[in-house]
Formats: sequence, C-alpha cells, structure tokens
Amino acid sequence: MISRKATVKNRNGLHIKPAAALCAEAVKYKCLITFSFDTVTANAKSLLSILGACVHSGEVIDIVCDGEDEREALNHMCRIVEEGLGE
Repeated sequence: MISRKATVKNRNGLHIKPAAALCAEAVKYKCLITFSFDTVTANAKSLLSILGACVHSGEVIDIVCDGEDEREALNHMCRIVEEGLGE
C-alpha cells in the first residue's frame, strides 16, 4: 500500500464531470484506489463515493493505492488530479 497527497485544481472541485473522469481512470487499474479528505474516505472507483466526499478546489486529498499495480496507479491518479482532470 502506498499513498501520496494531491491538490484538487478544478475551479469547482470534484463535481460531476471531473469526478466521472477520476472514476473512469481509476477503474482501469486492478488495485484498490481510495482517497481521504477531511474525515471521509472515498472509493475512487465509485462516482457516488467521490461526489459524497464534497472536495472543493484547492483542497488536498490523500490518494491511497493497494494492489499489484499500485505504483503505476498512484502516479497516474496524482498526475491527473494535479492536472485538473481534463478541465
């Protein structure tokens, strides 16, 4: 299990479009991918879980990957969050 912090750069935080993009990328990996924010832990492979975390712009999330492709997944997930998830 490995983790790294990433700052959400989207102007409106993890609303539906970037949350869907995050989820679509997470499901490409075999490992478990979660992120923690405040007191919430969200499953990055679940759109409802991501939206339920209520992450706003500029907030820092701790992305955790656990499984066989965890390093590749963590690098990719942190990069796309930091790049704004296509927005």
